[in-house]
Amino acid sequence: MSDRHISQHFETLAIHAGNTADPLTGAVVPPIYQVSTYKQDGVGGLRGGYEYSRSANPTRTALEENLAALEGGRRGLAFASGLAAEDCLLRTLLSPGDHVVIPNDAYGGTFRLFAKVVSRWGVEWSVADTSDPASVRAALTPKTKVVWVETPSNPLLGITDIAAVAQIAREAGARLVVDNTFATPYLQQPLALGADVVVHSLTKYMGGHSDVVGGALIVGDQALGEELAYHQNAMGAVAGPFDSWLVLRGTKTLSVRMDRHSENATKVADMLTRHARVTRVLYPGLPEHPGHEIAAKQMKSFGGMVSFQVEGGEEAAVEVCNRAKVFTLGESLGGVESLIEHPGRMTHASAAGSALEVPADLVRLSVGIENVDDLLQDLQQALG
Repeated sequence: MSDRHISQHFETLAIHAGNTADPLTGAVVPPIYQVSTYKQDGVGGLRGGYEYSRSANPTRTALEENLAALEGGRRGLAFASGLAAEDCLLRTLLSPGDHVVIPNDAYGGTFRLFAKVVSRWGVEWSVADTSDPASVRAALTPKTKVVWVETPSNPLLGITDIAAVAQIAREAGARLVVDNTFATPYLQQPLALGADVVVHSLTKYMGGHSDVVGGALIVGDQALGEELAYHQNAMGAVAGPFDSWLVLRGTKTLSVRMDRHSENATKVADMLTRHARVTRVLYPGLPEHPGHEIAAKQMKSFGGMVSFQVEGGEEAAVEVCNRAKVFTLGESLGGVESLIEHPGRMTHASAAGSALEVPADLVRLSVGIENVDDLLQDLQQALG
């Protein structure tokens, strides 16, 4: 992509990659091509390769080029949701009888996709503590085709050494998939560390304003990118033009937002470690976090997600969520506003009774970019 030669600095790429000025008007923001089909110059005479917007749309193309540049990949693909991206990836890479290693801490929707959907067509899976490379190695079988990692993980903020697990997967002939939603490409570059595929829920930090749902795949291998693009078109769960435009707007400010998210989350985590009602704080920026050194090595900073456990069990955790005022009680994450939720009853209810079940006394925060003093005061009153 020629856009990538503008600069190798992330902040410049975020604003310019894929954002070519409109050739007709000179508009500096790519238009929303709200169109389903395109006039052809004779049979097979496509203008710019566009024929039907499921196959390709100029606004989606702009986003896909932007995503590929930010992750340092060769091909980016945008989907209607993060789970749509995951589904396309799994059905591209796997066949009945294949095996996948999944993490023991992951988004509940991802677990549901493996446990309730993919398994129905003969794909096997097993769970590993991906923060421990030896656990990953032990979970491999001769049929393993994919090793799946979230780092930081959702909701326990576990850290996986991407380079170490990439080597293990490579030696086994498997592909390493890294869900980079929590970190974003501004804080972490999985492809540069050896991953084969990066997954994003664009709904979260990439969009950044809680007003769009989307997903993405980014790969470093051109041939794999073409194979995924074939399945993206064949399966059809593509990002619409307006959604693509909203995410493209969001990526422009990703760096400044992530700096503020990380700064605020660090102060929130520090306060929580000193609160009498908090029994455990999970944040990779804390020196006592078991993955702190690896996170410091592979991340620019530690992100905006913080989880913590409270004394008094499940009902106490639910009450903290209900008492918050500045923190909005709601699912999802990564918007400019701060959110609070109870994973066991909300985002991770589908993992109940499984190896991925989360602690009942756990509260998860998506720390926004508000004034941090207001956030600290709100948490203190919510904790009582």
